[in-house]
Amino acid sequence: MTQTSATPLSGRVAVISGASSGIGEATAEQLSGQGATVVLLARREDRLAGLAARIEKDGGTAVAIAVDVTDAAAVQAAADRVAAELGGADLLFNNAGVMLPAPIEELATGQWQHQIDLNVTGLMNTVGAFVPQLVEAGTERGVADLVNTSSIAAQNIFPNFAVYSATKAYVTHLSRHLRAELGPKNVRVSAIEPGIVGTELQSHVTDPGAREWLEGSKETMKWLAPQDVAATIGFLAALPPHVNLQQVTIMPTGQLS
Repeated sequence: MTQTSATPLSGRVAVISGASSGIGEATAEQLSGQGATVVLLARREDRLAGLAARIEKDGGTAVAIAVDVTDAAAVQAAADRVAAELGGADLLFNNAGVMLPAPIEELATGQWQHQIDLNVTGLMNTVGAFVPQLVEAGTERGVADLVNTSSIAAQNIFPNFAVYSATKAYVTHLSRHLRAELGPKNVRVSAIEPGIVGTELQSHVTDPGAREWLEGSKETMKWLAPQDVAATIGFLAALPPHVNLQQVTIMPTGQLS
């Protein structure tokens, strides 16, 4: 496909983790609409198949790979498949994650570990598997992108969100360091820090206080939609190769912190 103003990402291969719902799903549709071949990674095979079918019906190209990003070997196998079938990725959107707030005194150690495993270890597994492909693409094509989903919780203070916020601070700070390492190799690195986005994340919350706070916020502001974040990712990926949006904070207009 020839690049046009409507399809600025034609010829590019974008890998999206957490693609079965929310921001990942919306971003897959966004990048496909801009001309990219999209590789969909998530655990729920049925959801991935449905998304791939919709993208193909709309004229795009999608490859669905059911994988748990906390399984390093499985992620590497997915990366090997992308290299063999598509020549490698030049855009990686790390979006798989979970949010499980609770007062620290509850000692919800299982939830702590689940957030660390997915938000930190899972991200590192995808970085480890796909960064070599990004570096190769940056060398050969002059541009590649690594985009990581963080959160405003990386910067701001939210009681009862300590562990989740700490995992997102890791993502933001890691992204800064990776940009210093990979920028000279033509790999742009961006951390996306959204405010409240209406996704499945809220349905996973079990703490009553956090659920009440989230429900109350719906009455005072209009939350972001996944498509709002996806459009921003599509924008930064289509920028000229010498332009890198390092850190992007996306807030609902009515959210003050």
